[in-house]
Amino acid sequence: MNGLLRQFRWGTAQAGISLSLASSAWLLSGLTASPLINSLLPAFTTLPALLPLQRRAGGFFLALMSALLLLLLCSPLAEPLTSSLIISGVLISVLVLALGQDLSQLPLQRQLLSNSRMSFGQLRRGSELGALAGFGLTGLLRVGWHQFMPAALLLLPLLPLAVQARCSSGQQPESVPAFHPGAALQGLVFSGLFALLPLWVRSISAGNCFNFGMVLMAFGIGRSLIASPPRQSPWRLYVLIAVLLLAGQWLPGWITTALFIAIGALAAGLDHLLVGRIAPHDQAIGWQVMRRSGAVGGLVGILVMGSVAQVIGLNAALLLQIALFIAAPFLLQRLCTTEA
Repeated sequence: MNGLLRQFRWGTAQAGISLSLASSAWLLSGLTASPLINSLLPAFTTLPALLPLQRRAGGFFLALMSALLLLLLCSPLAEPLTSSLIISGVLISVLVLALGQDLSQLPLQRQLLSNSRMSFGQLRRGSELGALAGFGLTGLLRVGWHQFMPAALLLLPLLPLAVQARCSSGQQPESVPAFHPGAALQGLVFSGLFALLPLWVRSISAGNCFNFGMVLMAFGIGRSLIASPPRQSPWRLYVLIAVLLLAGQWLPGWITTALFIAIGALAAGLDHLLVGRIAPHDQAIGWQVMRRSGAVGGLVGILVMGSVAQVIGLNAALLLQIALFIAAPFLLQRLCTTEA
């Protein structure tokens, strides 16, 4: 298998996962307007990264099964089910999907990079382009099973590799990587923004699934533009994101959507700065540490923002989120001082 084919297989799987998760978030926001219930979906997505489980390639089968379950929940076969049962089914399916992704991600990356001329940077590029394609399909495809059918199909090209890795007698389980406080802070700040994004698009911007998909796609485009650490300090990047989010409250919707390209680029810059600090000589481990540490802060940010929005409303919660981005540089400085 040459490097380009490996990159394609990995990218299509990431497209399937991002399509499944984004479509699930939009589906849930249409079933209930409760910010707290909607925040449970990203919380369940984050939770598996915190579990002390050994990472194995066989976890990919869980992701595939959960994608099929989401398809079933949106099919005519689910019509007799009540909204409460469908909401519960969506949340459980997303939890299993995230669990399967978390268990299999690092072992499959190792398998793809072994005996290959492909670099980890190329693999990351495949992830970013795949996620971008998944977000675009979320907005372009008809809501419901029309989204979840291709999401399940996009996972299939990686299935032979998962079978091969699972059957390999020499495969070693991957342990959970270490914790990094700066990544936890970054996870807390960004998770609050995206935890209620579907509801903000529906309620504040009066948008539809196409608008939601385009916002995610714009963010993904911005992320794909950055492949190395920027020269600016992380403090400046956080403040710029806050300024863009604040400006978006008074600008037309299409301009606000375009602003997410810049927000995505700034977020990617923060990611690369963190990975370079965490593990400069092993990017695969660096990204895993950042992902797991970000999940710790992310779970806190998601539940806090969902609970706060439940009490004070979506508009006030959005202003609070912007204030959190402004405060993040000062919190980061305190963490860096403590770490030193």
